[in-house]
Amino acid sequence: MSAEPDGPEDRLRRFATIWSRAVFPVTSTSSTRPEFEAQLLPLARRLSEVLRARSFDAAEAREVGAALVDAHCTDPDALSRTLDCVDAYLVLYCGEDGDAEDLRARSARLQHAMAAGFAGALRARTLAEQEAIAQAALKAQGVVAEALHASEARFRAVFEGAAIGIGIADLDGNVLQVNDALMRMFGIADPTLGGRRATEWTHPDDAPQTWRLYEELVRGEREHYHVEKAFYRPDGTVLWTNLTVSLLRDADGTPQYQLALMEDTTERRLLNLRLRYEATHDALTGLPNRSFFFERLEKALSAGPGQRFGLCYLDLDGFKTVNDSLGHAAGDRLLVEVADRLQACATASGEMVARLGGDEFVALTTGPDTRHEVDELAGRIMNALLAPVSVDGRELTVRGSIGIVEGPAGERSPAEVLRSADITMYRAKSAGGNRFELADPEADARVITRHGLTTALPAALERGEFFIEYQPLVHLGDGSVRGAEALVRWLHPQHGVLGPDRFIPLAEHTGLIVPLGRWVLEQSVRQARLWRERYGDGGAAGPLRINVNLSPCQLTHPGLVQDTVEILERAGVTPDALCLEVTESALIGADDDLLKPLRRLAEMGVDIALDDFGTGYSNLANLRRLPVSVLKLDRSFTQSMQQFPADPVDLKIVEGIVALAHSLDLAVTVEGVETGAQAEQLRILGCDTAQGWYYARPGPPERLHELALVDATG
Repeated sequence: MSAEPDGPEDRLRRFATIWSRAVFPVTSTSSTRPEFEAQLLPLARRLSEVLRARSFDAAEAREVGAALVDAHCTDPDALSRTLDCVDAYLVLYCGEDGDAEDLRARSARLQHAMAAGFAGALRARTLAEQEAIAQAALKAQGVVAEALHASEARFRAVFEGAAIGIGIADLDGNVLQVNDALMRMFGIADPTLGGRRATEWTHPDDAPQTWRLYEELVRGEREHYHVEKAFYRPDGTVLWTNLTVSLLRDADGTPQYQLALMEDTTERRLLNLRLRYEATHDALTGLPNRSFFFERLEKALSAGPGQRFGLCYLDLDGFKTVNDSLGHAAGDRLLVEVADRLQACATASGEMVARLGGDEFVALTTGPDTRHEVDELAGRIMNALLAPVSVDGRELTVRGSIGIVEGPAGERSPAEVLRSADITMYRAKSAGGNRFELADPEADARVITRHGLTTALPAALERGEFFIEYQPLVHLGDGSVRGAEALVRWLHPQHGVLGPDRFIPLAEHTGLIVPLGRWVLEQSVRQARLWRERYGDGGAAGPLRINVNLSPCQLTHPGLVQDTVEILERAGVTPDALCLEVTESALIGADDDLLKPLRRLAEMGVDIALDDFGTGYSNLANLRRLPVSVLKLDRSFTQSMQQFPADPVDLKIVEGIVALAHSLDLAVTVEGVETGAQAEQLRILGCDTAQGWYYARPGPPERLHELALVDATG
């Protein structure tokens, strides 16, 4: 046995040799096989470069396919053998040191591009031949009428030597003469084609206008027409052709004959069907892909009155874990098994299953009544996923979440239906998965609105759509205004004024909470300076301190301390004018690294308030290690105090919290005070300050001025 080639050039030449040996027997060339191999070597080098290039160049591969036609490889077997050779040997000999799976995928795309280039070049060559023949036929019209021997000889040479089929018939459709190429196309030896007439060559796939054009031609109303037409061969197989029929007139212009030019496109049609299948079906599972599914969905949604549709959008639960732990090969085998099970669930008329990508599948059912059918389809899918899937000796449990959309045709677009199904699927997944949910227009609207707000947040900050309202903090002992809490609002162009509960979670999710929080802090500290300038630093009635909320995301931002210091210095305000509120859930159990920036701020003189105290699972002993100076008691503890008498249990709880806070030198602020009875009871229990609608609702800073003036004047 000879040694394998050891260098890239040797391997390339070996591939060219194999290629030439495969294709040479079906090539119409006067070259020897070594000479033919020398022609293929540059093409092989171009294929190797396309295979290994950083980015795939389909145009280069199409040019190689076209070059085969220039090399006289026009026999249909030449393309088939070339593709087989490229599929079997190109990666082997020219794909050294590459990712095998990626190279195989590139090889498949390369073959498609080569086939497209070959088909396009062959068609161009054939059309050129047809044009030459048509021109010769037109010039020969005078020969038929006047029997000019020279022109007859030229026409005969073209007629007999053409690579495409040519037939001549009279105006009644009787076949008078055919050339050898046409007889080979039909697989017969009788030049009269068995005495058949052209009008007998009908086929079920004939285009509606085919025979109308034929009748117009034989009546002399048109000079020629071109159609794609199928014929039955004597053995029952189908011959597909590009058919051009021209009218031949005598010297006086009277119609005499019809001339048919036929190009055999059967192999090209089969190739196109193959390419169409690959373009509309998923390569891994064989299911229809996203493109094909959208075609079917659009057709279902444009059906007539009385038609409905039902769609199940499936996403596998925990599929990423399979890929991460067992590898993508195992994940692919799991997807193939799931696809087979889903295919078995949708076998009724009007049902189909497709893979959208990744681990997402869709099932569609159509008909006059899909309300019950789509529920049954979803149930069949859930049942099909119950049995474990065996992959590499492991039994993998498969679960899925399904979003269902059902409704009448003609009301929504495919994109809207799929978006609703996607939203509903994620609702099922967030509810624990392994279940299906029905689409809810109101839930869809909330998600769409949430998404719209999320995308609009960055521009809203740049456009100045946020503003701040202030709610006063009142001392329960003397009723004086001691400060105010800054509450950010969003003046949305479409939705009006939005409270923080509508957009703060979105800002935290997107990271915009850091610049937004910095803006709120700047505005609030600047307002605190204005209040202090108006009322003085020591006035009992002046709002001397501003409370600003910090989100957990801001708390972990490395620039928190520096930003706060710079904002205070630019505003010319001392740290004691600022109180930063942090929720209990963000601080209880926090490690020293998280508490370090708060300790630095507290050492500077900034007050730290523990907000919503009592709502979490607090370890009260941990209060000693937190750098807080204020406890803000959650309103849930004081709601019962709005009426008299208050719940004695709530009174004991609040009394205990106040005593604990004061023993730790912590001030107590109460939220949600709405009645005078509530305020009086909290004063008796020893609470320090309070805020709520009893005193004032959040509003512009001018209201704080008015309240402070009332307080200052007694």
